[in-house]
Amino acid sequence: MSERAAPFYCPYCGDEDLRPNETGHGAWECAACNRAFQLKFLGLLARGVQRPAGNSDGGDEI
Repeated sequence: MSERAAPFYCPYCGDEDLRPNETGHGAWECAACNRAFQLKFLGLLARGVQRPAGNSDGGDEI
């Protein structure tokens, strides 16, 4: 199992002063705006990764 992913900034105010919250896994608190939030991975989408139409990967197309 890998280490938990940390958010780079607060989704409410954009500040970077974040600390893990004692509530549990995925919970964070922002010292700047005094809000707490939780991140949760929902899963992979069934459609997978799709490239935009017209995006060439460098291959020769006829």
